[in-house]
Amino acid sequence: MSHPHSNIRGSLFMVVGMASFTMNDAITKAVSSEMNFGQVMLVRGLFATLLIAAFAYHRGALRSPRTSMMMPVALRVAAEVGGTIAFLTAIVNLPLANTAAIFQALPLAVTLGAALAFREPVGWRRWLAIMAGFVGVLIIVRPGLEGFNEYSLFALGSVFFFAVRDLATRPIPAHIPSLFITLVTTVAVTAVGGIILLPLGGWTPPSGRALGLLALAAVLVLVGYQYVIMALRAGDLSAVAPFRYTALLWAMLLGYLVFGDRPDRFMLLGATFIVLSGLYAFYRERKLASLRPAATASAVPPEGV
Repeated sequence: MSHPHSNIRGSLFMVVGMASFTMNDAITKAVSSEMNFGQVMLVRGLFATLLIAAFAYHRGALRSPRTSMMMPVALRVAAEVGGTIAFLTAIVNLPLANTAAIFQALPLAVTLGAALAFREPVGWRRWLAIMAGFVGVLIIVRPGLEGFNEYSLFALGSVFFFAVRDLATRPIPAHIPSLFITLVTTVAVTAVGGIILLPLGGWTPPSGRALGLLALAAVLVLVGYQYVIMALRAGDLSAVAPFRYTALLWAMLLGYLVFGDRPDRFMLLGATFIVLSGLYAFYRERKLASLRPAATASAVPPEGV
């Protein structure tokens, strides 16, 4: 168990990491008024590829391109591409906080996927938590009711793709560095952005402001990765991980300050269901893990999009 000061430091690192990822999302939404999101994926991806490649080279994490052809790596990359397209479609067309709230269901979706794909034991309490979390998603999406926005389905689709991505990470051999996987993923997302750019309206000459913002977004993604890693290494997972949900608070704040979005009561109620059920499911997992002497916890940070 870590020292209390280490847990405080780790929690602050996690808050900074979530703020970095959310600011990246806000920038993406802001520049989408000037260019389509395929171009955003391409331009932001070029900046990110240069940064991550330099970092991976510095850390000795580069590997043969053939490594990316391994089935788990290829599946993870494909799921990341699908999730990025779905998430950016939602970000562009929905309030930032709504997309962020639906995205908070990802840990519950991963728990559900692990139970179905890997036959991991999930007790009735966590099943109830998963059900409550998806009730929260339905409250936000409001299918068939007034206020329903079809782009909410893209946010939900991104949760599915990213759950597949996280589940595909498990079989990847430990000798393949995380930075290399991140680099391969970034290159793939960038390339797909270039491919879908034309169907989405073609190339628009970007302004200096847009280029600067997308360069900043690439830096923020890298900062987010590093702070999440530092958070998980500085403190106990049980103390640090719940601060992932501060991403929702950042999204609400930035959505209001930058875009003038005001969350409605359905979004707030649904988000409450999702966050509380996620926290409870996490609490149950940690409690059960403490009863298993050989239990280990994953410290793989989520991707930023």
